[in-house]
Amino acid sequence: MNFLTLENITKIYGEKTLFNNISLHIDKGQKIALIAKNGSGKSTLMRVIAGQDGAEGEHAKVIFRKNIKIGFLHQEPDFDPEHGILDAIFDSSNPMIQAIKVYEEALIFSDKHDQMQAAMAKMEELKAWEVEARINEILSKFKIFNLDQKIKTLSGGQKKRLALAKLIIEEPDFMILDEPTNHLDLDMIEWLEKYLQQPGLTVFMVTHDRYFLENVTDTFYELEDGKLYRYKGNYSAYLEKKAVRAEVENATLEKNRKLLSKELEWVRRQPQARGTKAKSRVDAFYNLKDETERVGDNTSMEININTQRIGSKIVELHNVSKSYGDRKIVDKLDYKFRRKERLGIVGPNGAGKSTFIKLLTQEIKPDTGKVVVGDTIVFGHYNQDGMSLREDRRVIEVITDIAEYIPLDKGQKLTAASLLEKFLFSRGQQQVFVSQLSGGEKRRLYLLTILMANPNFLILDEPTNDLDILTINVLEDFLMDYPGCLIVVTHDRFFMDKMVEHLFVFEGEGKIKDYNGQYSDYRADKNAAEAEERKAKNEIEKKTSTTTLNPQAPRLSGSERKEFSQLEKDISRLEEQKASITAKFNDPEMSSDDIMKYALELGKINETIEMKEMRWLELAEKDAQ
Repeated sequence: MNFLTLENITKIYGEKTLFNNISLHIDKGQKIALIAKNGSGKSTLMRVIAGQDGAEGEHAKVIFRKNIKIGFLHQEPDFDPEHGILDAIFDSSNPMIQAIKVYEEALIFSDKHDQMQAAMAKMEELKAWEVEARINEILSKFKIFNLDQKIKTLSGGQKKRLALAKLIIEEPDFMILDEPTNHLDLDMIEWLEKYLQQPGLTVFMVTHDRYFLENVTDTFYELEDGKLYRYKGNYSAYLEKKAVRAEVENATLEKNRKLLSKELEWVRRQPQARGTKAKSRVDAFYNLKDETERVGDNTSMEININTQRIGSKIVELHNVSKSYGDRKIVDKLDYKFRRKERLGIVGPNGAGKSTFIKLLTQEIKPDTGKVVVGDTIVFGHYNQDGMSLREDRRVIEVITDIAEYIPLDKGQKLTAASLLEKFLFSRGQQQVFVSQLSGGEKRRLYLLTILMANPNFLILDEPTNDLDILTINVLEDFLMDYPGCLIVVTHDRFFMDKMVEHLFVFEGEGKIKDYNGQYSDYRADKNAAEAEERKAKNEIEKKTSTTTLNPQAPRLSGSERKEFSQLEKDISRLEEQKASITAKFNDPEMSSDDIMKYALELGKINETIEMKEMRWLELAEKDAQ
């Protein structure tokens, strides 16, 4: 079943053509990823696909299947800052969602008994309890708990998680996701992965998370130089097929170079292009020249940086502890960093990773113990919240304001312009003002301001967020040759595996585990341990069940066994009474006096059920011993 067809779509901004006569088809159940450089038109194409931006082109067509519901996760979600989380999550015309909203409000304002009883009755009427449980599960997965909190108090990451949870709750037919893994911790990412793998979901997304692409995607579109290329398969298949395409282009490039040499000789012999045939041949020469230069683009990176000398003392933590109130972040940590150390830091959001970094860089002081930083250490800290670029400066000026060059081995130098080129800022784009850059291009430029200062202890806090995959590949090449100490804080599992040698795992309550290996190894070990724990628990439950059923091993006295049996009958009878009274609230003619009477009766029944269930559990536990 076809959901969307685009044909002959063109989009031009000023003199820049983002894409020219491109076409794509999206069918139900497809999992599609779009790959392109920052600033090449990804966001524009996503808006066209979502129907939020018009199409250009003489024969352009945008055909949506009727009555499909589209959900769009923007990179920067837009909520009313004065609304609460509850209003944002349940902003829907769906009667069931509205009923759940009223019920959740009643839970927040638990003193309003009438509102609670009416909300419960409506939930019963619409059979909404299962949906309410699903919504709460989704909110808990994204750690959204305080539903009366105002939107204006949330961080950018919290807003992104809120927008993603809202989208999943709404269950659109077609999801368009712009960097869905940004600001998610690793547990959230892995949950989202499994959710999107469902066969019936149709997804079009842009993400830099390569493990995510490998595990979810079945089709790739690559937007390059205004053209759209299609690849069938997951991320590995995309890389293989792109490599084949590159080989074909290189063969074409070599053929073009030979032809270009001949054409150049012919053009030089002509005093001027006389006649239609000669003019067309000159035009063909310049077209061939442009094509040869385009295909021959090379973004490989081999840089042997000569960082500032590192002395014998680097960074040392001696019995360091840090808490905020009753919450421990670091507890009695001793550690000495080695030369060229590569450390990854992982843990859920809020576990204290940023606090740990600030302790290292001495932005904050420990409660006890001390952090000693060597005299020769120069920190470079890429911090997502630290980007501050002057909008009225040109790209090249932003970098040369820091330094004109980076020193390399053997007395060589890498100029600011050359570094910018390595990180995909062409000589022409280096003259562009910062205000004209896309969000991803600004992130890339900010990263270069950190690298250009030539630190010998580099700390990267979520460096891959908002960067395209090509830029991330360039950054990885750069870091592979980096001779200083490196700390990486990231939810990008592929980047983490490639860059670091061991991990600090923040486990909560100040506990930090030093794991020797890559993140994927750690996760595999953790999953195996959890599986063993579940297996052991199941074995215990199985033995307990067998023992309970064994008439030769009674745990309860005769009177207790009779009480146990009677409790089960009483609880069953009370549940029937509860259901009967709850059903009465469906009567729209019920008077306020009756509502109050039945509400009090229901409250007493719930209290009795709770009391009898507690006694039943007490006897059940005794019988299982």
